[in-house]
Amino acid sequence: MKKTGLNWLFLLSLLIIAAIMGIAFSGPASFEIDENVVAGDAAWMLTATALVLIMTPGLAFFYGGMIQSRNILSTMLQSFIAMGVISVLWIVVGFSIAFGDSIGPEGFGLFGNPATFFMFRGVGGSCNPDLSPTIPLALFAMFQLKFAIITPALITGSFAGRVRFRAYMLFMVLFCLFIYAPLAHWTWHPNGFLRNWGVLDFAGGTVVHMSAGFAALAGAMFLGRRKDFHTDREIKPANIPFVLLGAGMLWFGWFGFNAGSALGANSTAALALMNTNTASAAAMLTWIFFDAAKGKKPSSIGAAIGLVVGLVAITPAAGFVSIGSSIFIGVIAALVSNYAIALRTKSLLDDTLDVFPAHGMGGITGMILTAVFANKVGLIYGEVTTFLYHLLALVIVGVFSFGGSWMIYKLTNMLVPLRVSAHAEKVGLDISQHDESYDFEYKTVG
Repeated sequence: MKKTGLNWLFLLSLLIIAAIMGIAFSGPASFEIDENVVAGDAAWMLTATALVLIMTPGLAFFYGGMIQSRNILSTMLQSFIAMGVISVLWIVVGFSIAFGDSIGPEGFGLFGNPATFFMFRGVGGSCNPDLSPTIPLALFAMFQLKFAIITPALITGSFAGRVRFRAYMLFMVLFCLFIYAPLAHWTWHPNGFLRNWGVLDFAGGTVVHMSAGFAALAGAMFLGRRKDFHTDREIKPANIPFVLLGAGMLWFGWFGFNAGSALGANSTAALALMNTNTASAAAMLTWIFFDAAKGKKPSSIGAAIGLVVGLVAITPAAGFVSIGSSIFIGVIAALVSNYAIALRTKSLLDDTLDVFPAHGMGGITGMILTAVFANKVGLIYGEVTTFLYHLLALVIVGVFSFGGSWMIYKLTNMLVPLRVSAHAEKVGLDISQHDESYDFEYKTVG
């Protein structure tokens, strides 16, 4: 059978499966009314959910502007397609693995039962006392979905310009099911073992940024360097205004990311919003001044990366620390990530857009400093337990995310070769993978 025939057969099979699932698992057309829903909390969480979704297109512009012009569209599409793939996967089984009935000993949950919320069964307008006490469970699930969407999109920066689109889609599905969802369960489910150890992750420093950072590191190592990679010179970004636009969208959406994690319109949300803005501003300024101290001119790229690093670092701490602590966290994270990027550029590691130095190291820095400054339980208050558990969690999450992602890369590569051919890489993924071009003048690649 010809390749085109196989593609049509696959599409027909997909449509039949979708129709069967739609009929078999269809529920009532309207949600039940729950008097426990607090209108103000629900209104804020609807807004926060939309804000978090904006971050993924923002990331697309942020990454797309930094890559070569021949890979802009493919890089941006890798973020956009996550909104489609993860949205469906989350409905089918992802949310259930992350937040379903915990499987594991009491206080040591490992992952959720896939059957609990399969096809969003039981996810409706009612509150859930453990997960969403004042908002509909469906709203909580949609809010969490946006976190699951952006995490694999973050990883793409490490292997931009050299990965097959189909292979990336498969990797994304496996990563969400076997890395992201279990981490969310460990950290945010009432029976998750990291949560019960007292590990603090207000909005995803561990679940999102550390997991993405370590997966990015594994991806850069597994795929190897680009053909035009050089340690003595940087590849010129294609569109710096795109980078600034993306960074601005990320900063804007991050208010929903962090303040929304309070799960209500309350004082904790206000604290998280205040800390988010302050840490990002402090990190951006620190990045610029640190570059100046090294003899560099202030740059748009540097300002954009600095503000994003500040956002990453404050994420685990946003609702737990004071405004002064947020400034310190932003400053330290900017210094750490700036130095990490400098080391990476001198090494043979080709993490294309510095995902691990920015998101991985930013997340690690934020996680450690959360344990230092967290109200009442931080190291500066004389409490050592939280700090030690954070260090232990750092090791566990790092090994799990890096090792698990490496295995997923290997499995994906066995099923669909991950790396594009040398010719496809040379002409660019826009043309070779998608038959499109940012320059609007191209020839079809067979």
